[in-house]
Amino acid sequence: MTDNAPATSPLSQPVVVAHLPEDGATFRVAPDEAARAALAKEFDIVAIPALKASVTLTPDGRGGVKVGGHVEATIRQTCVATLEAFDVPVSEEIEMHFVPEDRLPEVRPGAEIEMGAEELPDPLINGVVDIGAVVGEFLALGIDPYPRKPGAAFEMPPTPGAEDDSPFSALSRLRKDRPSGEE
Repeated sequence: MTDNAPATSPLSQPVVVAHLPEDGATFRVAPDEAARAALAKEFDIVAIPALKASVTLTPDGRGGVKVGGHVEATIRQTCVATLEAFDVPVSEEIEMHFVPEDRLPEVRPGAEIEMGAEELPDPLINGVVDIGAVVGEFLALGIDPYPRKPGAAFEMPPTPGAEDDSPFSALSRLRKDRPSGEE
C-alpha cells in the first residue's frame, strides 16, 4: 500500500492510490517523539506531546481519491501575553479530494471561479497521496497563531504622557530642587 518515496515531511507516509481496495482503506497515524519534535520545529511551536490521526482513503472511481478522517493532538505553545508555555488541545476533521492533474478545473489567469472550498480538488501527483502530509496540514490549521494561556491577562504599561512621567516634568523637578541663583 505504501511507497518508499523520499520523506518530505516528518510525518511522510505516501500511499499509492492504485493499490487501494475499491472500498478504500483506513490508516492510523501516530508519530514517535522524534517525528513530533521535528514537526513542532517545522511549525515553530514548543512541542507536540501527543498526536494521532485516522485517515480513510476511498477511490472515487475516476482515478482520484476522497480523503476523510480526524486529527487529535496536544500541542505546546508560548502564550503571547505571559510568554509561558502551555498545552493546547487540537481537534480537526479531514476532508479532501485528490484528482489527477488532467481532471483539475481549467482556470484562466484572472478568471473568477464560483466554487465552494470543499469543491476544489487537490492535484494527485504521481498517483500518490502522502497521508502524513495531510495530517500535518490539518494539524497546522488548528494551531492558534496568537495563543493565550487560559486566564492570562496582558496588562498595558502606564500610558506615556502623564505629567509625572514626562521627561519635561523630570527636568522641571530638577530645576525646582536647585537652590536659587544656580542657573
